[in-house]
Amino acid sequence: MAKISESTVSRLSHYYRVLDEVSGEGGKVISSQLLADREGITSAQVRKDLSYFGSFGRRGLGYSVEHLRGQIRAILGLDRRWRVAVVGAGHIGSALLAYRGFAAQGFDVVAVFDADPNQVGRADGELTVRHVSQLSAEDAIDIGVIATPVRAAQEVADALVAAGVRGILNFAPRKLRVPDEVWVRAVDMTTEFESLSFALSQPHAPRRRRAAG
Repeated sequence: MAKISESTVSRLSHYYRVLDEVSGEGGKVISSQLLADREGITSAQVRKDLSYFGSFGRRGLGYSVEHLRGQIRAILGLDRRWRVAVVGAGHIGSALLAYRGFAAQGFDVVAVFDADPNQVGRADGELTVRHVSQLSAEDAIDIGVIATPVRAAQEVADALVAAGVRGILNFAPRKLRVPDEVWVRAVDMTTEFESLSFALSQPHAPRRRRAAG
């Protein structure tokens, strides 16, 4: 299989959301043009993205919504359950724990950790906050979420790696050093706010367009 770009994977996630919406509306068939229109891209881009993984429709007839949805779900690895741990039980961590949509997509938050003595032992939803030093391979965590202050992020990343975690979602605004076999995705809200601030402050700044490939 050819190397798949991050932008292609991101668009697959968007296609999956569109298919969810269309399915909820009772739609049975969808065209590449409708998928493209919902995403603001071309139908050729949709067909190219899907062609990396096989043939899912027939020319002139479109795609079966449920079949394509199921195929993309499997491609994204959403046809299994993922065990997630949140490290950092502050505002961001608690907000993530309160969100019920993750479980519907196969992401089960099974543990929450913190180093603050005022947080450890506190009930957060159905979970009890444990000290981060208790994080171990026995927790069998697939994905770790870092929602700590920036100064603690690298230490937490090291602890997650030592516990066998291979996927990290990082909300702390700093770059993490991890082994090559560990995947890191950053959610830097501060940078996004600063980008918007720049755009609003510079009336002639070009708009950021959706990546095409």
